[in-house]
Amino acid sequence: MANFPLNRRQLIGGMTAGALAPAVLRAHSRGSAGRAVVVGAGVFGVWTAKALMDAGLHVTLMDANGPANARASSAGESRMTRGAYGPDEIYTRMALASLSDWKALSVSAELPLFHAHGVLFFFHEEIDYFRQSLEVHHRLGLPTEELTPEQMAARYPMIDYDGVAVGLFEPEFGAIMARRSVQTLVAQMVLGGLDYRRGKASPLTMPRGPSPLGAVRLDDGSQIEGDIMVYALGPWMPQGFPDILDRKIVTSRQEVFFFAPPAGSDDFSPAKMPGWADFDAGGLHYGFPDLEARGAKICFDNHGPEVDPDTNPRQVTKEGLAEIIAYRDRRFPKLRGAPLLETRVCQYENSSNGDYLIDRHPGYTNVTMVGAGSGHGFKMGPEVGRLAARVALGEDLGEPRFTLATKGTTQARSVI
Repeated sequence: MANFPLNRRQLIGGMTAGALAPAVLRAHSRGSAGRAVVVGAGVFGVWTAKALMDAGLHVTLMDANGPANARASSAGESRMTRGAYGPDEIYTRMALASLSDWKALSVSAELPLFHAHGVLFFFHEEIDYFRQSLEVHHRLGLPTEELTPEQMAARYPMIDYDGVAVGLFEPEFGAIMARRSVQTLVAQMVLGGLDYRRGKASPLTMPRGPSPLGAVRLDDGSQIEGDIMVYALGPWMPQGFPDILDRKIVTSRQEVFFFAPPAGSDDFSPAKMPGWADFDAGGLHYGFPDLEARGAKICFDNHGPEVDPDTNPRQVTKEGLAEIIAYRDRRFPKLRGAPLLETRVCQYENSSNGDYLIDRHPGYTNVTMVGAGSGHGFKMGPEVGRLAARVALGEDLGEPRFTLATKGTTQARSVI
């Protein structure tokens, strides 16, 4: 990885003893490490649990269906890590701050969890998003290439660049194997002292006045006591906090397709093909090379219909498949007629504008809420976890974009 001009402390800030929540300080004064309970073992919850363990707390992590389970937003094969976010420099910084964590986790795993194939963005014109992304990259010292269609065609000939005006290539980024990464991290943390349990937490309603929550109550009547509590419920956040998050986080379904590359060809392998995102006039499509021989992945980044995460139908639609095939045949000529290998239905838990929720509960003084990944959060799991741990330990992030107060009920996503 290149040596960037910003160090980790400049990127994410430091956690100090003075930021510890009062309950945890009292536990330290008694000679105890303090107890934290993290509800939800998706990417946000797991990295928050790790950050709290790193801060010296005894952590219990729990999930109703298991880490990165098939119903969760952290499930699935691959997630893109990228630095291009147009004018939203905060997310470029967070992606960069998380990248070394993903690489370190990959090195420690039995099988690679991070594939460094780079990410290529291409645009039908030099839109503001393209120019602003370049400005942020240059300011942060990220190695980035601006490419012409001719240069892209020479380097990555498996893509048809008809109608493309300009490209942006990020060599440092790539793909994270999503489900396996979360489950690997949980297994490593258990070996390091994490208390992992399976159970479903009961919803929280607003208390009569500000007060601490003494225990997380489970649907089976049991409870888990702790000094601080973190809820990272993914698409179930509105169910967990029905009186404060209803309509402020909305879950939508997104359809994902994997196609077989031509037999005997390695043109779509990660050694030759990057991850990619196509900002064309018809909307944003993105995808991955043939990772681990699962097929070339193609997705349409529209916000699909609103769904309930418990009853979300997991079959793709005929209309969705037809749209992707038409796009595939136009942009990837060598995949015309390619067999469909797999389909997935994943979920976005969207805030009104795409910003995350990392904030304390307005009634329970020791409860932190973290969620609203909005379809782009997985790559930033390590940094979101550090920020959520800082909030849980009593620190004010000074970042209004992540507060509950900024979450509306009208969907108008501006973060892409």
